[in-house]
Amino acid sequence: MSNQKEIKITEVALRDGSHAISHQYTVEQVTAITKALNEARVPYIEVTHGDGLGGSSLQYGLSLTDELKLIESAVSVADFSKIAVLLLPGIGTIEDLKEAASIGAKMARVATHVTEADVSKQHIETAKELGMETVGFLMMSHMAPVEKLVEQAKLMENYGADTVYVVDSAGALLPHQVTERIKALRQELSIHIGFHGHNNLSLAMANTLAAIEEGANRIDGSIRCLGAGAGNTQTEVLVAVLDKMGIQTGVDLYKIMDIAEDIVAPILPKPQEITKDSLTLGYAGVYSSFLLHSNRAAEKFGVDSRDILVELGRREIVGGQEDMIIDVAAELAKAKATV
Repeated sequence: MSNQKEIKITEVALRDGSHAISHQYTVEQVTAITKALNEARVPYIEVTHGDGLGGSSLQYGLSLTDELKLIESAVSVADFSKIAVLLLPGIGTIEDLKEAASIGAKMARVATHVTEADVSKQHIETAKELGMETVGFLMMSHMAPVEKLVEQAKLMENYGADTVYVVDSAGALLPHQVTERIKALRQELSIHIGFHGHNNLSLAMANTLAAIEEGANRIDGSIRCLGAGAGNTQTEVLVAVLDKMGIQTGVDLYKIMDIAEDIVAPILPKPQEITKDSLTLGYAGVYSSFLLHSNRAAEKFGVDSRDILVELGRREIVGGQEDMIIDVAAELAKAKATV
């Protein structure tokens, strides 16, 4: 790899990690983590409900704290880092985006299913009008052929996205699949390419390095692996690995290690590890945020959570269809009772 590359990291523990703690972040936690990440010179810090702006709901999980307060508190202690927000059209609205911008969010990451980039048009265009750096986020990228991914990424580029991400929401991609996707985007797009990995098959780091090898220069990490499922590419490990490779991130390695150990680890309900359930997410190709919902449904209906996840994968259920988790669990329970 070229040592001329500069990689810009977005820390996602205050958004993706929200899934792992059932969206219970407090203002104090967000302030402390953001302040420390800012001092460690992390370029971007994403702060919202796990499902983005407007995500606090019965279907996706209620937030303990209004996300605008969390964003505001993060902005107040970040003079170097830019605060990013995630928006899923259909969950978050243009109004939510305007509110986030008005309180100081500088980056909008507009996320759609990998085949539905067309629903991001007005949100990407509005974000640009608001003066925000704008990212197109193609979720569940393992579910579309490479040609389709390229077509959808081009739409986001045409709408004005500064960056388009290959998002491995299920942690289901293998390194050679990441390579072919990033390579294809690099050949077809003239904007930045990003990669967001999940560690459900223990491949987040390998996939991230494969993405960087092919020219991705915007990379997501979650400190202490704090993200949905088995978490994301672990930020402090990524910074160390890239440093060893001579690739610049600008992040202070010792500081990011200390944040992971001293600030983030104590708030984890349990250590982020690859359990049988998170492994099944990657194996079945299911959205990582389905994990807690599936566990609850399995307990309620007396079925194996792995069976729920595999069936969801077979049906190609995607983010936004969380209600199907209950339906599948109920069907499995009924089938079990008639055997």
